[in-house]
Amino acid sequence: MACLLLRMIAPADIPAGLGSAEAIREGDRFPRKAFRPRNNRNLSRKRRRWSLRSPHADSKYASLRFDPESGMNLPLVSSLLTSTAGEVAVSAEQKVYNVVLKQAALVKQQPRSSAALDVKPDTVIPGSVGLLKEAYDRCGEVCAEYAKTFYLGTLLMTPERRRAIWAIYVWCRRTDELVDGPNASQITPTALDRWESRLDDVFAGRPYDMLDAALSDTVSKYPVDIQPFRDMIEGMRMDLKKSRYKNFDELYLYCYYVAGTVGLMSVPVMGIAPESKATTESVYGAALALGLANQLTNILRDVGEDARRGRIYLPQDELAQAGLSDEDIFGGKVTEKWRSFMKNQIKRARMFFQQAEAGVTELNRASRWPVWASLQLYRQILDEIEANDYNNFTKRAYVSKAKKLLALPVAYGKSLISPSSLSQSNLAKT
Repeated sequence: MACLLLRMIAPADIPAGLGSAEAIREGDRFPRKAFRPRNNRNLSRKRRRWSLRSPHADSKYASLRFDPESGMNLPLVSSLLTSTAGEVAVSAEQKVYNVVLKQAALVKQQPRSSAALDVKPDTVIPGSVGLLKEAYDRCGEVCAEYAKTFYLGTLLMTPERRRAIWAIYVWCRRTDELVDGPNASQITPTALDRWESRLDDVFAGRPYDMLDAALSDTVSKYPVDIQPFRDMIEGMRMDLKKSRYKNFDELYLYCYYVAGTVGLMSVPVMGIAPESKATTESVYGAALALGLANQLTNILRDVGEDARRGRIYLPQDELAQAGLSDEDIFGGKVTEKWRSFMKNQIKRARMFFQQAEAGVTELNRASRWPVWASLQLYRQILDEIEANDYNNFTKRAYVSKAKKLLALPVAYGKSLISPSSLSQSNLAKT
């Protein structure tokens, strides 16, 4: 779950030296013989019969039925929505929860033991260890340069987990770079299709380059499923073709694609504490909540910046209910209507942070500090938006270095708290 901040802590752009855009087109593959073909058990797993229970069923703050003014949970919107044609469609939240259940099912097959996840598999071919070490070291260098705070936290993890998290980080950054990096103007839906095909090769043990090799090795060791990775690419596709979101259901799905997915990728690596009594599904639900909170915070922080690019990542129906329109966003004037609207949006983001907190405690002890640090620092951005009098049109909310330094020991103290019956009770409500 610590990786939920990977996309958010790092800068929007990363040097083209990582080669994601270029590598989609052509290049030499990383030597294949050094890697064992991956067991595709995750891809051929039988479809589960999912429950219609939503992870936020008892705290539907983010749903279309939450009243932010009163703080009351109104009757739930059904997970099954009916279209104008009378057809039954699954809501975005239920689609996401189906993925959460599948990922949790994969992890359940693994014992909650740190030892079970820290044993390095046998080397397949002599010399491959050196190649892999170089690949992982490069991933670590990228993480250290572009996500300094998070990188420091990963140093408390076991070497095996640390390297795996670095590999996931780099893949997420390279994917994000496709639509937000220096070569973004050249990226087409076809290019994203090639990137997804390349992802299939990575999971099949056929890495394209050194950075792919690290991820290929990682997914062969941990019960990481390919679906969250595919979903993140789908989020990039949305960025190419969509600049407005009719309601929170649409925005929820987008936030899952571009941020919530990282939590689902990371929990198998981070590990759940052996002494935790929380259900695997609840920990995954908390990881998802953290990703949603982070992305909603990104959106609220970057309203002005996105508007200058012609994008509005705010629910259109909620803007209308507040008496606001696209013209108000592009005009960039802070009014009482805007302040009221922003207060409700911030409440929603904080609710997701609160849901995420209980899940952090359930992680393996060595994995908690980077997650707590990321959560604390990112949540403070909401405080800064308020301090700027909700002017996110011309002022960028950021957490000062001094506040970051003060947050680190607090986060470390929280990381020492072991799973408790209280946190289990909180998780059961999500």
